[in-house]
Amino acid sequence: MPQIPESSKSRKRLRQEEEEEIRAETSDADQTLSLEESLIFSDTLMALRIIRAQFPSIDKVSIRPFILRSQLYSCVKDRTQVDRELESLLREKVLRIFKLNTGQDDHAIMFLDDYLSQIEHVMKRMEEKKQGDLEVFGWFRTHVIDVKLEHSIHHQELCSLLSNGGKVKDDHISLLINAGLLTRQLIDPNVFWFAVPNIGSVLKGLSQGRKELLSFLNRRRYKEIMLASLEKKRLRFSPMDMRFHLRDLIGSGHLTTVNTPTGLVVRVSKD
Repeated sequence: MPQIPESSKSRKRLRQEEEEEIRAETSDADQTLSLEESLIFSDTLMALRIIRAQFPSIDKVSIRPFILRSQLYSCVKDRTQVDRELESLLREKVLRIFKLNTGQDDHAIMFLDDYLSQIEHVMKRMEEKKQGDLEVFGWFRTHVIDVKLEHSIHHQELCSLLSNGGKVKDDHISLLINAGLLTRQLIDPNVFWFAVPNIGSVLKGLSQGRKELLSFLNRRRYKEIMLASLEKKRLRFSPMDMRFHLRDLIGSGHLTTVNTPTGLVVRVSKD
């Protein structure tokens, strides 16, 4: 099986140590703070870490935590700051950003070590099933991910970068697609989007959860509800929890929050 480069191993060790410190600092608070009490942050990286720590446990789906850009917009009010800091963290190879097919402006953010762990999990699963020449995963990780930071890549550039690892065959590209690491763009079949393996079923739940939550609020007389009450509600059609969806819909502008003497109210935004 392809070996993880030493540089990636070093980054992983440092990230694991950092994550342990973060968990130690935030685990107690995470159990006691409501969404209302932990909605606003001033730093993008801290917001990413907290939201990651609160990523819901999903049954029957093996996926590492990811954060939606809209969720960051809900808790760091300066969107220009968010975009600027995300770009910096991307260049520093702290995280990866993925374009999603659930909406024109939907992007998922994943810490790089989580993404590499996701790749390794898929690679082991395919190795157990003896599905193809797995050396391409090592080439992809070393020669593509470390170099190409954009959301997409052209077929020709992909083959060129992979060729730094060995002789590229069509079967290699097919293997990366089947593993969920690449998806073809509908407009141009020669362009691929980078993707997160196993995310498909989660994104289906994301879209259904959005519709379910908005439908619930739209049926209420004033299209609003206390946040503390709403946060306790369970969604029927999404594996994600209410906190995940609330941050998403507030950040995307579909919902707004209003301070009242009795607490924070969530309201459907006016068209």
